[in-house]
Amino acid sequence: MDQALAFLAACAITTEPLGPSDLVDIGWHTFILHTRDYADFCQRIAGRFIHHQPDPPAEETGPSAPEPLGVPISRAVAAIRAAGLAVDQELWVGAADCQSKCNQCHAGCHDSPTR
Repeated sequence: MDQALAFLAACAITTEPLGPSDLVDIGWHTFILHTRDYADFCQRIAGRFIHHQPDPPAEETGPSAPEPLGVPISRAVAAIRAAGLAVDQELWVGAADCQSKCNQCHAGCHDSPTR
C-alpha cells in the first residue's frame, strides 16, 4: 500500500502520464474502494481527484489526451524517486524495462488540468 501512496504522490506532481506495476495497481484499486478516504487523500496531495482510467477513450486526442497503453513503468519509479520517496524494488521487480497495462494518473486523464 505504501508504494501505491508513493505512486499517487508522484502522480500529483508530474505532468507526464504514469503507470503502476501490477502489484502497485492492486494497492491503488484497493484504496479507490474506500471512496471518501481516497478522495480526501487526493485532495490533500494533489488538490484534485486522481482518476484511474486504464483504457482511455479512442476519440481523445491532443496534448491532454492519454498516451497509448504501455507507458514505461520506469517513468513511475523515476518520478517516485524524484519526489524524494522510497521505492520498494520488490513491488516494481522487472518494472524498469517492462510496460504497464495501465497508463493513468492525473496527467493521463481526459479531464486533467494542463500545466
